[in-house]
This record gives sequence, structure tokens and C-alpha cells, in this order.
Amino acid sequence: MAQIKNYSKVFKNNSFAYTLTLLIYFLGSMGDSHAQEIISEEIQKTIGTRIDNGVNTGIVIGVIDGENVSYYSYGARSLNGNEPVNEKSVFEIGSISKTFTGLLLADMVLKNEVKLDDELQKYLPQGITAPVQNGETIKLVHLANHTSSLPRMPDNFSPSNPDNPFSDYSKERLYEFLNGYEPHRDIGSEYEYSNYGVGLLGHVLASRKGKSYEELLLERISKPLGLKETKITLSPKMRRKLAVGHSMGVEVSNWDFETLAGAGAIRSTAMDMVQFLKFNMGVDDSPLDEAMRLSHTNSRKEGAKPMVGLGWHLISADNDEVVWHNGGTGGYSTFIGFIKDGKKGVVVLSNSNASIDDIGLHLLNSKSPLKEVKPSIVIKIKKTIDAEGIEKAVATYWDLKNNNAEDYNFSENELENLAYSYFTSDKLKEALALTKLNTEAHPTSSSAFASYADVLLKQGDSLKAIENYKKAIVIHPDNQRAIKQLEELGINTETQVGDIKIDNSILESYVGRYELAPSFILSVRKDGNQIKAQATGQPEFPIYPKSENVFFLKVVEAQLTFNTDENGEVASVTLLQGGQEITGKRIENN
Repeated sequence: MAQIKNYSKVFKNNSFAYTLTLLIYFLGSMGDSHAQEIISEEIQKTIGTRIDNGVNTGIVIGVIDGENVSYYSYGARSLNGNEPVNEKSVFEIGSISKTFTGLLLADMVLKNEVKLDDELQKYLPQGITAPVQNGETIKLVHLANHTSSLPRMPDNFSPSNPDNPFSDYSKERLYEFLNGYEPHRDIGSEYEYSNYGVGLLGHVLASRKGKSYEELLLERISKPLGLKETKITLSPKMRRKLAVGHSMGVEVSNWDFETLAGAGAIRSTAMDMVQFLKFNMGVDDSPLDEAMRLSHTNSRKEGAKPMVGLGWHLISADNDEVVWHNGGTGGYSTFIGFIKDGKKGVVVLSNSNASIDDIGLHLLNSKSPLKEVKPSIVIKIKKTIDAEGIEKAVATYWDLKNNNAEDYNFSENELENLAYSYFTSDKLKEALALTKLNTEAHPTSSSAFASYADVLLKQGDSLKAIENYKKAIVIHPDNQRAIKQLEELGINTETQVGDIKIDNSILESYVGRYELAPSFILSVRKDGNQIKAQATGQPEFPIYPKSENVFFLKVVEAQLTFNTDENGEVASVTLLQGGQEITGKRIENN
């Protein structure tokens, strides 16, 4: 029988993702980490620091090492109580739900109920027309691997309750958006992470069988695999074990999904998720084994990056392939991954929306770094706003940033998330001050200026909003949120973005390898009239010019600046992402 270890500590303190951050976090060479203790003291210390600093409320991890399973948990189910989290606690798993949707698709394909290359149009109600671009229409596989050309979220997503944003997004709205959408690129040509697309896939698969998404999930996956607490609707037993979600140290509502359930609606426990992983890894036999293998297989064209299966993301490193996904809702962050054809698998669940991806990646590969965790500045700022007002809070921010910068996390996302909480509560004075503060603290952030413009627009100051949307595009020319808003305000965005042409000889001069950090190399190559960049352990992405030596990525807000020496030779590259700058020396030319 497999050995199961359980490490638990009681914490007593009353005090959304694919996000995929593609350049700052990376997998290094997949070295042998089996010699180290499975759940090391370093990991335990990291988790303890995050919780003791108020970054996370509770964290549960499960590690599969061969046939052995180890659990470790630290923190509380709620800051208002002392009951600890453990492997039986219930969490929202967010976008990890997409791997279940991909598995449903694979199962239905193998049972000849649908085909991967079936056109979406085949499964739509009468009167609803799927988008067509240059004669190509969306297929089911495009929805599963994020190449449908559908956006991350539909533009008719306007929740009546921002604290539970998906609860009222109906099938009528889903079809209304689809019926009028015009793709901005060829279908199947590029990766663009789409909650809407996978939610649509889950909806049409369930409709095909005349069931709800949850009914299909229970019938095809949860019940056959014995995952008794992997479902959407909380049973009384699951509700008693629920780890309450938190954001910035405050309890938040659970998210309820209606039509887009396939994108992120599932709740589960670490025990169930470990069992799900064991089936996926082939450690235990499963009636869905063949469907799981299909869901792990790259579904994109050979050579296309990033690699995506059906719901799962795939990363190659040395001779290993990592299969993974992360998730996040308003009060939860999650990670699941395993080494394909190997014996290592990891689940990390937290009842806080602070990311825990680095813990999951590090557990899979000890060379993947753990983030240095500091308490978020917004916890201090929010308390100051509540007690003394926004003006005092802004003054406190600058005082701490100037005099105690090493003591807090001052990243742009921290302020943006806090501002959003006030924005959605119609506390526009606070939202305006915080978004303006973010532009001053992070003047190279396109997102910060777009958020500031959003608040200005809601206040009715359209002229100043336009000014700041334009600034957002200057910083990141593919900021779709800013582009869309400007177009709705009657501004021709083509004159903002431009169509910069760079001489081929100049592009050729940038080709080479740049060392951004030890074992973290950025490789740049030329492909026709396009240059592409690839970081260690990451997919390759095209980069686009803002000027002769400054380029940006479309998949994530990041910028590369090629620097020359006194002889005019390209000597280094500077990566700007998330308010951080990293300069890497050129170590190899073309």
C-alpha cells in the first residue's frame, strides 16, 4: 500500500489565472530532486512566512512521489476562526476546472460523440452563428487549446454583483456575444487564453448530452473516478469543510458560475485532486486512462508555441514534459502539475487569491525559484483608508515606499487589485486616488494607466480618460482594453499603435542569447520578417516593435529593449515586466 505522510500545523491569528506569468517565473533544467525531502523545510518555512505575513490565509499541498503521497497544511479555514485547513478542506479550484472540461471533450471524442475537428457551429442553436475569419471557422479543439481567437472575457460581461461576477452570465449573453463577435486574427493561428472559449466549450458539450455541466462532470468524471467531493454545488458536508476565500486579508464571496462553468466552477479537496493526479499520471488505473492520455497530447500544430493539450498546458524541459494548470477566483489560488511519464505530481491549494504557482513549480523541480514573500502594502493602506481616509493612505504609501521599501510588497498588481475593490463598490474617490497613485508609482505600466482611465471614464471625465488610454497604448501597443475603450470613444487607435517596419539587417543584429540570470537565458531568433524570443523552459513568442530597439509581447505585458555598446554593437537586452527590470548580457551572437 502506498505510504501517506501528513504534516499539519494549527495557525492561530486573528489578524483570477494563465494568470500565466510567462517570463518572470520559469522552469529550469529538470534535475533529479528525489533525493531531497519531499516537503522540505524550505517549503514549510516559505508557507509559514506567507501565512504569518498575511499574504495567504491557508495553504494545503499534496505531493505524489512514486506511489507515496505526502500532505502538508498550514493556516486557517478562516481568519475569524482557529480551525486549520487540511487535505480534506474544500477549495474553489478555479481554472484547473479547464482540465476537467478538456477531459470531458477527450472522453466524448473517444466515444464518437463529437470530434476534435467538429465545427462549433454544428452545436449551436438555430439563429446563432459562430465567427468566421478568412474562411476558417472555430472548431472544438480551438476552444480547448485557446486558439479560437475568442477573447479572454466577452465584452458583454457586466456582473450585477462584482463579488460573484459569473453568477448572472446567462446562456443568452453567451450566445449574444458569440453571434456578433468578429475575430482580430485568423482562427487557430495564435494562442490567446480564453475563459470565455473554454466556458463555451463546457456549455456546448453539456448541451450536446442534454445535461448541465455539473451533471456531465459527475457522470463522466467524478463518479467513475471516485472523486466524491469534486463538484460544483456544495453539499452540506462540503460546506462544513469549506475553506473561506480571502483577498487582501478580507473574507470574500464564493464564485457561482452559470453558463461558463467549464472555465472555473469546480470545488474540490487536496485529497480528491491528488487522486485525480494519480489517475492522470498512470499511478492508479482509471476508466478514463485513454481519454487522459489524449488530453495530455499537444493539440496544436507541430512547432507552435506554447504547447497545449485539451485544457492542460505543456512545458518541455530537457527530456521531461511538465503537464500543468493553475487557477484563481476572487478568494482562492491553486496549482496542479506533474511530470509526464514520471512519478512526480503536485497539488497546491490556498484560500487566498495570492499566487502560489512558484510553490507548485518548485515542488516539481527544486531549481525553479521560490518567490521572496513580503506582506502586501495594500493591507496597511486599506486599514489606513478605513481609519483615516484616502489622503492619509496615499501619504502613508509614499512614506513607507521611500523609507521602508524592503518591508512590503509594492508591486503594481497590489494597488490595482485594491483599487478594483473600491471601483466595483462605487467608491470612486478611493478608486481614483489609488489608480492615479499606481501610475505615479509604476509609470511604465500600461495596465496602471488603463485602470486609471477606467475610473476617470466612470466619473464622466472622458477627455482625461482618453489621454490615459493613449498613454497605456504607448507603453504597450497591444493593450486590448485600452484599444477597445478608445474605439468606443471614437478614437482611431491605428494612429496610436502605428505599423513600424524595421530593416531586416537591424532585426538580424538582435539575434542571439542573453543571460538574464544564472540558468535563465533569453534566446532571440529571426523568422522571416519577425523576431521571436524564448526564455529558458518557456514557449517561444513573437515580439513586435515599438521603436527600432524596443519590442513588446502580446501574450503578456512585457517589453524588451536591445542595448548597444560604444561601438554600436548589441551588447545586452533589458526585460521590463511587472514593474521589474532585468538586464541580460549578450553571451552568444547569431
